[in-house]
Amino acid sequence: MLSMLSLFNLVCSLETGKNRRLKQAKEEAQAEIEQYRLQREKEFKAKEAAALGSHGSCTTEVEKETQEKMSVIQQNFQKNREVVLSQLLALVCDIKPEIHINYRING
Repeated sequence: MLSMLSLFNLVCSLETGKNRRLKQAKEEAQAEIEQYRLQREKEFKAKEAAALGSHGSCTTEVEKETQEKMSVIQQNFQKNREVVLSQLLALVCDIKPEIHINYRING
């Protein structure tokens, strides 16, 4: 018959083995979960790229048109800048003193 000490050692070794197997099963499950997550994420990225593929070309076209329009506006600005500044300075510096039509002379 088994003595109490050997029975205790047997139970401890069984528990240790059980704990080791549980830990190993947990690690395997986590690895499977991570692998599944990566696979699903890869599939999602592929579907997203397929869905947004045409959207990307539209964005590129819009950006190109915007740059062209900005270039035209910048050229017009450079071309008309001096004329507008001279007209503005002429209006500000050309002083014509006049009495306002609503001014009343009290007297």
